[in-house]
Amino acid sequence: MSMPARRHVLPGFRLSLGFTWAYVGLLVLIPLSSLFLKTFSLTWPQFWETVSAPRALAAYRLSFGASLVAALVNVVFGLLVAWVLVRYRFPGRSLVESLVDLPFALPTAVAGLTLTTLFSSKGWYGQYLEALGVKVAYTSVGIAVALTFIGLPFVVRTVQPVLEELDADVEEAAATLGATPWQTFTRVLFPAISPALLSGFTLAFARALGEYGSVVFISGNMPLRTEIVPLLIVTKLEQYDYAGATAIAVVMLVTSFLLLLVVNLLQRWSHRRFEVRPGA
Repeated sequence: MSMPARRHVLPGFRLSLGFTWAYVGLLVLIPLSSLFLKTFSLTWPQFWETVSAPRALAAYRLSFGASLVAALVNVVFGLLVAWVLVRYRFPGRSLVESLVDLPFALPTAVAGLTLTTLFSSKGWYGQYLEALGVKVAYTSVGIAVALTFIGLPFVVRTVQPVLEELDADVEEAAATLGATPWQTFTRVLFPAISPALLSGFTLAFARALGEYGSVVFISGNMPLRTEIVPLLIVTKLEQYDYAGATAIAVVMLVTSFLLLLVVNLLQRWSHRRFEVRPGA
């Protein structure tokens, strides 16, 4: 007896693939192509002069450096927050869950104004920090703080489902066999959550690279000191230097893509490296 043909809820592969390419082409490929085409209006000397100017180089260093620091900080504290939310039940847990998602819903400009107010010389945090000789607002430290704020939910929400799937009995078994807490973490927990941590890092890093609203207020926007790449691009657009803006955007786009590609390859490698095989 012949088996009935399997029916899919969504259209077949070819039709679905066609819709996928059309959607990606309209929203991603065509806009990016126009970006490259506008950049090609510059000669190579003009392009190189624009993207290698001291102001542009300083903006690259600040954007990538602050994004990297923020993503690394979020990996550590995002893991701790996710661990507490998964493994403990306490009063106010639902409130903490909502606060974790707040950067998703909060307009980035509001976040920037709030952080600037808190960390300014007369702010709730800033007045005490400056008394200790630590200045946050209008410095690269403030930029890293803003990027950490907007990137934390990506790590928490990526790691949390993986922790929920882990059986606490495995940790108890490791402790019973004489493993220290550090050995339990490095040999039992970390192999299971490392792909999720890399995913969270990638999302937080990518989000930070393109952030504008929450940074533009707390950075101070000082060229060569606290000017990020998105702000430099906006500045060139306001000066009607469209080719220069797209040239810097192309450099940012290509570099970001290569970095994210490397991180994704590392994520796949770690998934294969730490994959638990039956009978292992």
